[in-house]
Amino acid sequence: MPRPNDLSVIYGKIQLVNRFADYKVQVVEHLADLHVQLVDDFANAPGRWQIVKQFPDYKIQIVNRFPDFKIKYVKTFPGVK
Repeated sequence: MPRPNDLSVIYGKIQLVNRFADYKVQVVEHLADLHVQLVDDFANAPGRWQIVKQFPDYKIQIVNRFPDFKIKYVKTFPGVK
């Protein structure tokens, strides 16, 4: 999948994978495209990710270079920045 036009749709159940990802993301501290809050449930808003091992909404691969978009982990105020 190419970079989505609207990153606000990337939320819900997320599976972290090493191959065959829907999107490749780079974790950064500054200039992130999306602020991500890890949650145990209610991953129902932009940037709220619940990490799962099966039945994901999206498969994400963490990379160091050439990401589709960049994320920053936050404790509050997730979403597109």
